[in-house]
Formats: sequence, C-alpha cells, structure tokens
Amino acid sequence: MSSHKYDYREDRYRSREDKYKSRDRYTDKYRYKEDKRYKEREQSQPKDAVRGSTSQTPASKHEECVDRAFRLPVFLSTTNTLNAKQQSFLDRLILEMERALLFPRTGPITENYPESILTNVRRLVSSSYGMLALNFRRYYTEVLDTNVGPPVSTDPFWQGSSFAQIEPAMAFQRGIPILLVREAGTDLTNGLWLGGIPPLNTLIEWDSDNQSVDEFFSSIPWRSVFANWSAEVRNAYFLQTNPDFKY
Repeated sequence: MSSHKYDYREDRYRSREDKYKSRDRYTDKYRYKEDKRYKEREQSQPKDAVRGSTSQTPASKHEECVDRAFRLPVFLSTTNTLNAKQQSFLDRLILEMERALLFPRTGPITENYPESILTNVRRLVSSSYGMLALNFRRYYTEVLDTNVGPPVSTDPFWQGSSFAQIEPAMAFQRGIPILLVREAGTDLTNGLWLGGIPPLNTLIEWDSDNQSVDEFFSSIPWRSVFANWSAEVRNAYFLQTNPDFKY
C-alpha cells in the first residue's frame, strides 16, 4: 500500500490556482485586445486630435483655411459647359490665379445662395475685389435674316454664354477691376465683347485653333495684362477695406 495520503485540500487549492491562472490569461488577452484597439484608433486619428498632444502643427483643415485666408476673392465669370480643350484652359487659369494669391469664385460651383440667379450674381460681384471673365465658344450660329435691312454677314460665327455679357456689365457697374479673356472668334459683333467700348476695350484672345494652353499662359501679352489686373485687384482690396473716416 502506498503511504501517500489523499489530501482533498491540495486538489482544492490546485483547482483554485488553475482557475486564477485561466482568469489571468483571459485578462491578459482582453488587455492585449484593448491595447491593440487603442493603438489602431490612435494611428487613425490626426496628431492634433490625440488627447494630450503638444504638437503645434495645425490640422489639415486648418491648413486649408490658413492657405485660403491669404487669397483675395475675385469673381471668375465663365460657363459650365466646356469641351476638353476649354476645360484644360480653365484649369490652368485657376492655377495661375491661385499662384497670384487670388481665390476664384463662381456660381454655382463655389457658392450658391437660395435666391434668384441675378441676385446670386450681384452678391458675388459685391463681395469680390475683381472680375476675370472668360468668353468661350458656345454656339455656332448663322444669321438668316434681320428685321430691318440685309444681314451684316451671312457667314457662321461663334457666340458665347449670355452671362458673359451680364456678369461683366454688373461688375463694371460695381467699379471693380475687370479682365476680359476671349476664345478667338467669339462674339466679335455682340455686346461688350465687340471691342471699342471704353473702358471695356482691353481684351486678350486665346487662339484655340493654333495656340496651346501652355503657349498662351507663357506669352508676354497674357503675363503683362494679368500682372496689371492682379495689381489693380490688390489696390481695390486696400481701398475697400480702409475706414470711411480716419481720425
């Protein structure tokens, strides 16, 4: 016979010890999962959003606001119906304006108020310090007859958007600096794009048939007139933001 005596207390203590060990393993596993979740959540958040962060770098949205704060708002008058070549020209123009620290605004892309179209245009004009109007080719038309006398010309010609006439006229009434850019052959005998109407007789043309986008924006005429207009916009900003009376 074995001299070893069965001690039920030893088994009881051993089972209790195993119970605690299994509980500790479960706790460690739970803690590991929580630490892993915390690290993943911390990595997905911006640095400035983490509690206790001492970083002085602004968040990305704040950086966008700061970057935009140094740009002067100007009204970019153009049409929304563009072909690929015209869209490429517009994209390059917006880039040129941003490089000059100007913020192009146009409705209804950048802003649109719940009011009538002309009221929206008036608000944009009144809250801008300059206007750059683009008159792209829109309709290829032909005059068949007139109410009085024969047609001036029976050859087909290009017409632009009707807002290319309305918006620059409202900007002229406001008195802000205006720069007119026209795709060659557009509205040659129509409205303020006719030419010879001071002070709206300063036009610059883009010959889309023979001139690339890069060639236009690297040309001396464009660089000269754009630099002059940008200076007028900044002058308008300083004049409009001065107080009415200085003590």
